[in-house]
Amino acid sequence: MKKILGIDPALRKTGWAIIEKNNNSLNFIASGTIKTNDKESMAERLSDLHYQLAEIIEEYWPEEVAIEETFVNNNSLSSLKLGQARGAIIVSCAIFKLKISEYASTTVKKTISGIGRADKNQIATMVKYLMPRAEFNNADESDAIAIAICHNNHLR
Repeated sequence: MKKILGIDPALRKTGWAIIEKNNNSLNFIASGTIKTNDKESMAERLSDLHYQLAEIIEEYWPEEVAIEETFVNNNSLSSLKLGQARGAIIVSCAIFKLKISEYASTTVKKTISGIGRADKNQIATMVKYLMPRAEFNNADESDAIAIAICHNNHLR
């Protein structure tokens, strides 16, 4: 059995999910959202992101982590903040000596739905189809499950 932590990184709301590979089957374990307070300083938010993620890692002890790569958009400040959040997430995982793999959003979407430009509703629908027992409260969590499934499919 191997536990995989999927992460959909963001500064405000980071989606996470734990799935478990057991031979040829995948089982949903848990998912959630790490939230930071946008009224706090950047340093406090990144620290909060680190400590919340460390608690998740210590609770579930995944062997591998899959994280979505940075999507660079027209707003350079948003891209910079996302990059800082990803950096904090990657360091948190590295502290626990976890194997980290990164996937472009188009790779995740194509792996899950067959369409590299699928929207969030299509991804959530396919996650529910591929993993009927999966429970998620928002698109950040369903995306994290999709990232973990994508990683599993690329391990073969």
